[in-house]
Amino acid sequence: MSESLMEFHGVSKNFDGVAALNNFSGAARGGQVLGLIGPNGAGKTTLFDVVTGFTRPDRGSVLLRGQRLLGRPPYKIARLGVARTFQDLRLIRGLSVLENVLLAFPNQPGEGLWNVFFRGKPVSMRENDINRAAISLLNDAGLAEKADDPADALSYGQQKLLSLVCCLATDAEVLLLDEPVAGIAPVMIDRILSVIRGFPTHGRSVILIEHNLEAVMQVCDRVIFMDAGQKISEGTPTEVRNDPKVIQAYIG
Repeated sequence: MSESLMEFHGVSKNFDGVAALNNFSGAARGGQVLGLIGPNGAGKTTLFDVVTGFTRPDRGSVLLRGQRLLGRPPYKIARLGVARTFQDLRLIRGLSVLENVLLAFPNQPGEGLWNVFFRGKPVSMRENDINRAAISLLNDAGLAEKADDPADALSYGQQKLLSLVCCLATDAEVLLLDEPVAGIAPVMIDRILSVIRGFPTHGRSVILIEHNLEAVMQVCDRVIFMDAGQKISEGTPTEVRNDPKVIQAYIG
C-alpha cells in the first residue's frame, strides 16, 4: 500500500449556514489517482479550494507529507508541490500554446533583473532548456503542432489538455484536476485519460473530480464518494460504484 501523501482531517466549511464540507477526512496516496465523485454541491470543488488556499475552512487541517497547508497563500502552496486545474481553465488565451506552458515552469532565472543584466549566458541556456522541456511535454500530449497557435484557437478539449500540460510544467507532486473530461468529445476524452494514466509513472499523484463515471473507472486507483460535504463511501472504483449508499444517493 502506498503511503499517504496528502491527508484531510475533519475539514468543515459553511457558506451562509450551508455545509459545503462537513467533517471531511481522507487521504491521497503517493503514486495513485484518487477520484472524488458525487452530485453537484457535494463539496468536491470546495475541497480543492481549501487545499489550494483559495478558501479558508472553518475547522480541520490539510497536510502534505505532514506539513500543514492551511493558512498559506495559494502561491506558497503551489511552491510546496500542489498544482490544479479549474473548470474554467484559466489559460492566457491571447498567448500561444507554448507560451502558456513556458509560464508554468517555476523558478525561471530570467524573472530576476539581476540575472537578466549580469548573468545573460546562463539565463539564455536555462531558457533554452525550459523551451525544450515545454516542447517535449506538448509532444507527449499530442499538441506540439499547435505550439505557436493562440491558446484560444484550440478546441475546448485541446484547451483542457493544455491545462494538464501546464500542470505538469509546474513540476508539482500533487495534481488536482477539476472535471478534466467534462463537456468534450469522446476522442479527446481518450487522449486526456491516457495522459492522466501516465502521471503516476512520472512521479505525480492525482486527485480528480469527475462526473463521467466511465472515465473514473478507467483511471482511478481509489474513489471517494461525497454527498452534502461528507465522505459517504471509499474504495476501489468497482466497490464504490456498487455501494448501496452510492446507488441510493444517485437515484434518490
